Amino acid sequence: MSGIASRRSHGLLTRFARLLPLLRSGSAIFLLLVLFSAVFADVIAPYDPQKQNLANLLSPPSWQHIMGTDALGRDIFSRMLYGGRVSLIVGLSSVAVAMVFGVLLGITAAMARPAIGETIMRIADLCLALPGVLIALAVAATVGPSLINVVLIIAMLYWAQFARMVRGEALSIRERDYVQAARAIGCGPLRILWRHILPNLVNTIIVLATLEVAAAILLESTLSFLGVGVPPPTPTWGIMIAEGRSYVELAWWSVTFPGLALMLTVLSANLLGDVLRDRLDPKFLERQ
Repeated sequence: MSGIASRRSHGLLTRFARLLPLLRSGSAIFLLLVLFSAVFADVIAPYDPQKQNLANLLSPPSWQHIMGTDALGRDIFSRMLYGGRVSLIVGLSSVAVAMVFGVLLGITAAMARPAIGETIMRIADLCLALPGVLIALAVAATVGPSLINVVLIIAMLYWAQFARMVRGEALSIRERDYVQAARAIGCGPLRILWRHILPNLVNTIIVLATLEVAAAILLESTLSFLGVGVPPPTPTWGIMIAEGRSYVELAWWSVTFPGLALMLTVLSANLLGDVLRDRLDPKFLERQ
């Protein structure tokens, strides 16, 4: 019996491995669709996302409203398009800010005196040890909900991951033969950093940034769901889920569609990060 179960599990894993390239391609297409719909939401959306229609409350999906309406009669499809725009803005902006500060501090920790590097890394360790969601909730409740505050809070939580990753890679690159040769012929620290270290960090930074965008989108939705993220009436997926949870038994579509959009976007971004990690890893090419 154990042999039969083992063969069945192996067969399932084999079939899943064959489907994985298709899933990754689908994730890239889905992310492009989300990006396209977010950029052109003004053109695609059939209704004003904030316009209420009290005569059409909790209307089920139909030809007039393909994803139904919410408890205030607003078109869910239109709100989802604009909510995707907010999620992408928060995800990309917060990760960009975290990346800039994290890379700068990581490079400084690797190239500066050991005491400075250790101080930066201990601060990064402290940030990584703190529960991110609880810290974000506490800070957001203190400073108040707004789009800019959410971006800065998420950046504050994610810079440490960039700093630690960049420092470790920079320390490894700094000891390689071509860097030692450049130092031996008289190249200064800035030239070595610009010509030899930073170009070799690009792949690592791109992969980590892609994965962090997915985490930032999920955290923004969590904060909005709990009422301390982007303030209403600005539509976000987290706010739509929070507003529809009271009516889930009467109007399943009010939470199902924004929940699926959030889940598929985060999943697609993670799959894309895995693809980039494999493609940009030099060892991946050796395995082909």
